[in-house]
Amino acid sequence: MEALLPSPASFSQPKIAHILHRHSTSHHVIPRCVKIETHRRPPYRPIPNMTNIITSIRPSSWQSLISSFCNAVDDFIDAKLEAPLGPDVDPKRVLAGNFAPVDEIPPTECNELEGQIPPCLKGGLYIRNGPNPQFPPSSGYNLLDGDGMIHALAFHKDGSRITLSSRYVRTHKHLEEEFAGRPIFPNVFSGFRGYAGMARVALTALRVALGLIDPGKGVGVANTNLLLFNNKLFALGESGLPHELHVTPDGDIQTSGAFDFGGKLMTRMTAHPKIDPRTGELFAYRYSILYPFLHLFRVTADGVKQPDVSISSMGKASIIHDFAITSRYAVFPDIQIVLDPAHIFKGANGTAVYFDRSKVSRIGVIPRYATNGSAIRWFDVPGLNFLHTLNAWDEDGDEIVLIAVNFSPAQNFMEKVSAMHFTVENIRINLNSGIVVRKPVSCRSLEFGVINQRFVGKKNRYAYMCMAAACAPVPQMGGVVKLDFDAPDGVVACTTFGEGCFCGEPFFVPRSNDPCSEEDDGYIVVLTHNDNTQISKFVVMDAQSHTLEIVASVKLPQRVPFGFHGLFLSAKDLAATQRD
Repeated sequence: MEALLPSPASFSQPKIAHILHRHSTSHHVIPRCVKIETHRRPPYRPIPNMTNIITSIRPSSWQSLISSFCNAVDDFIDAKLEAPLGPDVDPKRVLAGNFAPVDEIPPTECNELEGQIPPCLKGGLYIRNGPNPQFPPSSGYNLLDGDGMIHALAFHKDGSRITLSSRYVRTHKHLEEEFAGRPIFPNVFSGFRGYAGMARVALTALRVALGLIDPGKGVGVANTNLLLFNNKLFALGESGLPHELHVTPDGDIQTSGAFDFGGKLMTRMTAHPKIDPRTGELFAYRYSILYPFLHLFRVTADGVKQPDVSISSMGKASIIHDFAITSRYAVFPDIQIVLDPAHIFKGANGTAVYFDRSKVSRIGVIPRYATNGSAIRWFDVPGLNFLHTLNAWDEDGDEIVLIAVNFSPAQNFMEKVSAMHFTVENIRINLNSGIVVRKPVSCRSLEFGVINQRFVGKKNRYAYMCMAAACAPVPQMGGVVKLDFDAPDGVVACTTFGEGCFCGEPFFVPRSNDPCSEEDDGYIVVLTHNDNTQISKFVVMDAQSHTLEIVASVKLPQRVPFGFHGLFLSAKDLAATQRD
């Protein structure tokens, strides 16, 4: 098995060597001010069911020759055809500061703790997903394109040890590129633009035709979210299948491989599925560039996937990053950010993902146990474009309340994200009259929010969210707020972490498993990074405090780049996954 992997020496080469090699002939260079970590990567310990994945990427001699030719063409596209890059896709800017990639580390002691770790965290695991490119990009780069890396903070049972490990999600794409020693799959969100994008379409088709890459085995990066379901832990990204993860007794993270629910899941799944805490069912979907563009499905509490329900009433494929469920319905956005590969061929400014000014945003409502996609009803909601929902619930028999984060102006989505405003809205949909009423919950710019997971699909009051930092790139956020949906101004508590210190998405950890406990009885946990000191910390806050009082903070042994979504596994949850 070990012989099928690159040699340990190839793992231990520092990232800076990859930069020098990759950019020796390219005009896109990460500047000297960007610090790239040079920790030596420990040899990866593969697990048995990855044998077929690794065997499949070993090339024959003729493939090596053709591969070298394709790589040369790839370099030519990067150097000669790439149009000037905007600030939100230029790797010199996007991968600066705490967005710069880090190397993997095994479980490493966190030796500095301030305060006391609450009992509910002991024996558990905080785990966060995010982009961390394996190789420096030589062309445009969007954070959504980065290889998934898991950062896991383990609170060992006796409470005396806390360790951090950082490991790549070893997707098929990651393994193929690791073997090749360079990127060979184009970046989905930033690689298909203008004349260079057209050329990459042709080059990718050639690589597929010659058997150099097999998109059927997965092109996803699994860099977005995490899911604990049916005693299994998954890394999620909407461009591919879930990848099952295994947590070792010492807190290390291993990738078991792609997971397709016994062959019943086709190609990909949303990174934001919903678990109904009352029934234990998982509700999810996948969207596609091919008609029909949206497919809803359900997985029973014991892990059996039910048939897809294809929704054929969408005229174009749009980015559907998140949705919501109530006790009776699933609620989908159909926003103005459109996904159309043919749009690449519109000329120098053509992109596969773009803002469609002529489109009217809609909300789709479908019974969550529907067996036919024709059961969906669409409600026009001009100007409503959201990537994330907080919750939804049924009210008064014929109304649905949706809490979601509207972003504007939507035309800034791809290349001016730092100039957008994020407004949390209460959206009330009357199913009888068809009237949709919107009102802001707070006027502050807030994103990346979570609720107490016990309240998914039913009426709740609180959310915990990030404040957007002025002129800062998402997901680098300025602080954490507690949001009360019933309060006049929405925000009832707020904290920041000092000058030059930013954070990512918070997560709510209940103090106990008591189903009768108050909704906000627990702790907010979050990762922070100080740009001035270059120190990353794990911070624990009292969710019921009027100031979100910090009760504990842990200095991390390695910088943790800003990422996307996280999850906390209690000691009981963690033990269940390890038994399975």
